[in-house]
Amino acid sequence: MNTVAQQQNSDLVWDLEKLNQHKRAMNFVKQFENRFCVFSTSVRQLYTNYSIFFPEEAHRQMVILPDPYAFHDTFSHLNPDAVSATGLHVIPGNLIGKQGLYLVISHKDKKVRSVPIPFQEGMRQILRRTNSDDPFLPVLMKGDLREFNDKLPCLHLHRLRLSELSGLSSLERESIRSLITDKLMDLYQKSATFNTGS
Repeated sequence: MNTVAQQQNSDLVWDLEKLNQHKRAMNFVKQFENRFCVFSTSVRQLYTNYSIFFPEEAHRQMVILPDPYAFHDTFSHLNPDAVSATGLHVIPGNLIGKQGLYLVISHKDKKVRSVPIPFQEGMRQILRRTNSDDPFLPVLMKGDLREFNDKLPCLHLHRLRLSELSGLSSLERESIRSLITDKLMDLYQKSATFNTGS
């Protein structure tokens, strides 16, 4: 993907203007750099090798920069309908008076309360499903860095369904599954050292 195409891809420029705790959000999301893959609807691509950049000249913006020398780490021609919101959020534990990271589902019905689970346990459950016929493969999209209940920064997770990627070969689908699984395993192993956004 060349530089011109990157500039035209607005999905790689995330506006952080609505975040009250901008510095915390920057520190929080940097921990997940290259650990969650990023999907762009506009160009139908999945980026698995990228850097996160906060340009000084652009006030409160975050830019995803795919590695231009690792074009094989970008998957193209993905059906946008294969990616859907989950309501699952990665939150800092101090939101709920605890340490570390947690996973929690945000329900549309505010009366339904979710029980947060420790991030590592959630990752373990997700990893158990990666070899199933319908694996849970989390990815990020523009807008997924947000504030949970208008408080601390969190990450919303989308889900990529391999079964909906009919335009890809079985080898390409398997490559995506394997790559995302490897990144999840890395997240699982290293998450205990993460900063919770304080």
